[in-house]
This record gives sequence, C-alpha cells and structure tokens, in this order.
Amino acid sequence: MAKKKEASKIKVTLVKSTIAILPQHKKVVEALGLKKVNSFRIHEENPCILGMIDKVKYLLKVEKI
Repeated sequence: MAKKKEASKIKVTLVKSTIAILPQHKKVVEALGLKKVNSFRIHEENPCILGMIDKVKYLLKVEKI
C-alpha cells in the first residue's frame, strides 16, 4: 500500500486587532480560530485555508512548520 502524502502545516497568528475592520473580515478571523491578538492556530495548508488567509493577510503572520 502506498503512503499518503502528509499535508504541510502552517501556523497562523493574529498580530493586529479586529476592532475597526469589516464585519466579513471579523468572521474570517473567527473561522480561522483566532480570538485575541497574539493568539495562534495550526492548520493544514489547503486551498480553503489559504483563501481565508489571503482575505485578511493584513492582520496575520503566517509561518510554515
């Protein structure tokens, strides 16, 4: 049996506050699992997550693990 390719992981950190941003962008940040400044989550790198990150990239810091 062939081994499955392991998906790469990315660490997403919220570095700016969500106080004065668009309501749609607040929902994207919540969907990424981020609540407070400097909170982080580790996600698998897939097109859905990358699209969400691209939408609010001015609020985030993204690192590959």
